[in-house]
Amino acid sequence: MAHIRDRKAVVIGGTGFIGRHICRALAKRGYEVLAMARKPAEPIPGVAFLELDAVSAPTEDIVRAAKSADLLVNAAGDSWQGDEANMTASHIPLVDRLVDAAAALPGRPRLVQLGSVHEYGPVPDGTAIAEDHPTAPRTPYARTKLVGSRIVLGAADAGRIDGCVLRVTNVCGPGTPRGSFLGGLAHRLRHTTEDAPLALTLVDDRRDFIDVRDVAEAVVLAASGPVTGRVVNIGQGGAFSMRELAWLLISASQVPARLVREESGAVHSKGGSWTQADIGLARRLMGWSPQVALKESLHDLWAASATSSRPAAAAARTEGL
Repeated sequence: MAHIRDRKAVVIGGTGFIGRHICRALAKRGYEVLAMARKPAEPIPGVAFLELDAVSAPTEDIVRAAKSADLLVNAAGDSWQGDEANMTASHIPLVDRLVDAAAALPGRPRLVQLGSVHEYGPVPDGTAIAEDHPTAPRTPYARTKLVGSRIVLGAADAGRIDGCVLRVTNVCGPGTPRGSFLGGLAHRLRHTTEDAPLALTLVDDRRDFIDVRDVAEAVVLAASGPVTGRVVNIGQGGAFSMRELAWLLISASQVPARLVREESGAVHSKGGSWTQADIGLARRLMGWSPQVALKESLHDLWAASATSSRPAAAAARTEGL
């Protein structure tokens, strides 16, 4: 992809797990990048920062911050650990405000909304979920994310904005938060010793996981691709055993297998037993395909977890995003 000069991108939620990687990818392509977030975080080289809570800030403040922007990326949102009220605020009024801001900006920037594969809801095992699959979300997270996606798509269909939605599967890679299954597992492995072996409850579910750097590259391509008014799935395109992924991470950690004991028990699931995205449209429209193998992604997750300073979040018996 050609290096881009004299283009400005604003990444809402730019200091979060996915947002930081998006900022880096855009800066690498030559964008002037502004990361917008509620509170400061470790600086990102070559990326400016603005402390602004887009959930509560007036639209005028967002317009002022995004003045002359060519690209707006919404990588903000409440995590799985939030309650329904916070999810609603993060996923619906925020998107409304961003759409209003995009419509008010003279340069007509493209708005790329990060959606979630969970907006489709549970599907039968073996289903490769294409973009025309009906949406029937069952969790507060998925329902509120779907409303946000529909706001962007509706505004694009009406000609108010140039916008699209990337429906992303489960994400892993360097910086994966501890509140996710794999991030939490890495944290626990860091504290596994002869005196403190690891008891691990696993499920037989199969999930589509994608490396965060591949997600960032998809955003870069969506910035200029023919995707206005479209939903585009972003994932690995396969369904991977959660048990297999766990043991790949354990292998990367070099924690002896004898210190890991699998236990039976209930696991709090946040989706169905199967997710697999059909990513053919991303290939056709944007020339995008995943480049980072999951083994490499989990190796890099483990390496990055050595210096992670993120606060511990959710319990160990969770899976998915």
